[in-house]
Amino acid sequence: MNPDGNPIWALIWTFALMSLFAVGGANSAIPEMHRVAVDVHHWLNDKQFADAYAIAQLSPGPNVLIVTLIGYSVAGVAGGLAATLAMCVPTATLAYYVSRLLTRSSHSRWPAIIQAALVPVSIGLMGSSGLILASTADRTWAGALVTAGAAVLAFATRLNPLWALLAGGCLGFAGVI
Repeated sequence: MNPDGNPIWALIWTFALMSLFAVGGANSAIPEMHRVAVDVHHWLNDKQFADAYAIAQLSPGPNVLIVTLIGYSVAGVAGGLAATLAMCVPTATLAYYVSRLLTRSSHSRWPAIIQAALVPVSIGLMGSSGLILASTADRTWAGALVTAGAAVLAFATRLNPLWALLAGGCLGFAGVI
């Protein structure tokens, strides 16, 4: 299938396939989304991708909103709807059938083994998402220091991450980063 002719079909094909490998949710697919949207299809540049991610995280709702924003930037409202449905429908269908299978085999050991094996995969994918976003958004030493400081604060303290976000926004508004 050649999805390059029509941007809607390209979005559907790309995100439907990606949804099946997004172990841990849409955020775990951020590195692949970045590669496809920025490097392969050139739908967005690095700054636009980082901005779309920031908007998706700030907005209330599911983390999959970044897919909607990418689709919208490619093909308007129809692209946003197509990308969102392509990202959600295949995994929802797969989850439905897998949950039915797991319910039938609740006395077996293999569901627990599979779930335990997917935890480090999900953590690794989420870590790579953070690395991709940091390398995409941090173009200056000041930006990299702010990102590193926010990461240390989030890890070492119980401070609400919104305070670090607010501080970063203020520094960006002031032109420091």
